Amino acid sequence: MEKRIYGYKVTFLSGWKELTGMRLHVEEELEKRFREAAMRRFGYGKGSLSRAAEEAIQKWLISVSADDFVFKGDPVESLDGLLADVNLGSVELQHLVMKKWAGEVLANVSP
Repeated sequence: MEKRIYGYKVTFLSGWKELTGMRLHVEEELEKRFREAAMRRFGYGKGSLSRAAEEAIQKWLISVSADDFVFKGDPVESLDGLLADVNLGSVELQHLVMKKWAGEVLANVSP
């Protein structure tokens, strides 16, 4: 993809994302602590503040979307309905789940 930026023709490689700008106003002490933490984590080079801000925004969005989900009803009754057709006892079911989980985990481990 080609784009003109400040009169220059720039070619973006596949997989690159177009960036946008954002201006924030925060308390001075919060900014100072954020800058220090960003530099410790991502180094003192260019882009460390942006990387830290992206990570913080992503984590905040995950926490906000998790708060939006509210289960209504009795969770035991809903599980009972989901497992109504399963003809296994609770211990047998736990063992099956552990075997399946261990198989998936071990499948992702290199020899």
